Amino acid sequence: MATGRSHDASRRAVAARGARIGRRAILGMPVTVDQALNYVREHGIVLASAKGKAPRLTEAIAGAPITGSWWAHPHGRRIFNLLQAVTHADDVLVCRLIDGKVTLVHRRLWPLLVRIADRFDPARIARVTEEHLPSGRHRTTEVPFPLWVPADVIDAASAVDVEAALGVLGAWIAPAGPAAARPQRR
Repeated sequence: MATGRSHDASRRAVAARGARIGRRAILGMPVTVDQALNYVREHGIVLASAKGKAPRLTEAIAGAPITGSWWAHPHGRRIFNLLQAVTHADDVLVCRLIDGKVTLVHRRLWPLLVRIADRFDPARIARVTEEHLPSGRHRTTEVPFPLWVPADVIDAASAVDVEAALGVLGAWIAPAGPAAARPQRR
């Protein structure tokens, strides 16, 4: 997990990994669902596509920074398919943890998140699902915390040291006040 690295350093690392793979890969790193899931597991917390304080999965899939919309990227359909697979994986929580942006949290961090959940705005740790309709529109639904949390994660959370959880997740705790009351949606 790259909790201490800056976002730019993470982006450079992703681009470097993609460059090392060379022509064998279509898009750089990761190119398969398993590789994309491993990327989320390795980092623990990533943004789906928005710019922010964590690496972006879309850039990892593309193998380089994306300027503009990833939909306009030459491999936009492949990026979409991989994002869909990752966001529907059982080991990935889709929420709006980081600045109200679509954030992917790997299951290995769920006990830490649950342990210090009282320090987060509940809207930021609700499970978000998006259903893409045949019309091209999408419908977003949210399952409030803690209704999405499996029993084994609740049990594991009780054994987590609060300071350890804060050491990993503290950077994403939004400051209290009116600006933090409602997540930004971009």
